[in-house]
Amino acid sequence: MDSLQQRSSTVQEPLAETAHRPTPPPAWRPRTDPAPLLPDTEPLRVLGTDAVADADPALLRRLYAELVRGRRYNAQATALTKQGRLAVYPSTTGQEACEIGAALALEERDWLFPSYRDTLAAVARGLDPVQALTLLRGDWHTGYDPREHRVAPLCTPLATQLPHAVGLAHAARLKGDDVVALAMVGDGGTSEGDFHEALNFAAVWQAPVVFFVQNNGFAISVPLAKQTAAPSLAHKAVGYGMPGRLVDGNDAVAVHQVLTEAVTRARRGGGPTLVEAITYRIDAHTNADDATRYRADGEVEAWRAHDPVLLLERELTARGLLDDEGRRAAAEAAETMAAQLRERMNADPVLAPMDLFTHVYAEQTAQLREQAAQLRAELEAEGESR
Repeated sequence: MDSLQQRSSTVQEPLAETAHRPTPPPAWRPRTDPAPLLPDTEPLRVLGTDAVADADPALLRRLYAELVRGRRYNAQATALTKQGRLAVYPSTTGQEACEIGAALALEERDWLFPSYRDTLAAVARGLDPVQALTLLRGDWHTGYDPREHRVAPLCTPLATQLPHAVGLAHAARLKGDDVVALAMVGDGGTSEGDFHEALNFAAVWQAPVVFFVQNNGFAISVPLAKQTAAPSLAHKAVGYGMPGRLVDGNDAVAVHQVLTEAVTRARRGGGPTLVEAITYRIDAHTNADDATRYRADGEVEAWRAHDPVLLLERELTARGLLDDEGRRAAAEAAETMAAQLRERMNADPVLAPMDLFTHVYAEQTAQLREQAAQLRAELEAEGESR
């Protein structure tokens, strides 16, 4: 007992006077002033405000045409799942302004890093609609050449494309290439470790990358409130030392403006930016999901009143930039795209089993060569038996 009291007394003895510091040493001081990094308290809006008067009419018309085409693309792809032509389709109905705004904010030399939900952004960037759906059809892991289109493979695992975007952007900067990477992710992806690692390295390296979070309210069935207690996802940027921006994700003009500013900043050496777009997923998570189990119909209908296509259409009409002929032309172009997509997707693809071993490694491993030889022998034997 005496020994225990002696040890306790020793532990409780005050530190020597020379070791006592009432405040942390100067090295504790913040490396960056947090105030300029904080997002606005409200999402940026352009439509319905005086700022829309400064928007380029040609840009407004192009955004509208792309939104109409995107809405039709989502509807057609969803229908293809019901016809058995697609295994799954994660729709972006209601989020078209985010998809189109991201695609149009980039220069041709830049790179887009999409998630599995961002087929529309890839198509708006110029990717063939059928190639964009090849992964979701189950034919190939990627139905296009990423280098040719500067669109990384559609990423099914959450947030794993973010570190890849940072790596490419950092490499481009080291090489002196004038390239920016824009990485898209959903609110659910911000709960992944890859999100933390990507933002941390991007800020430390000042990599020319833009992180674009489409906050559509749910990570499948998990609402945002059960993922984070942060004031907003854009606020997370401050902890990494980069600016956070908050934008109305259903306002196509505002999305395009904020992302263009972030891309320009990155290109000029200003480093990364985290942009959060507040939007809503009108359709279910995928065709395999029953959204009625975790959200009310009234909530969906309230967001329909904030439809990105209608918001822009009303603005253009009020400003005399869109008439009945313009609406009809946009609808007809979208329908032509849908008809071509439907026709091409209804044709059975010609698949080559040996393609399983293509594009796995630049140089095949011994194990892959052995497996390829085994499959080739089985195919030849099957052919001879017919």
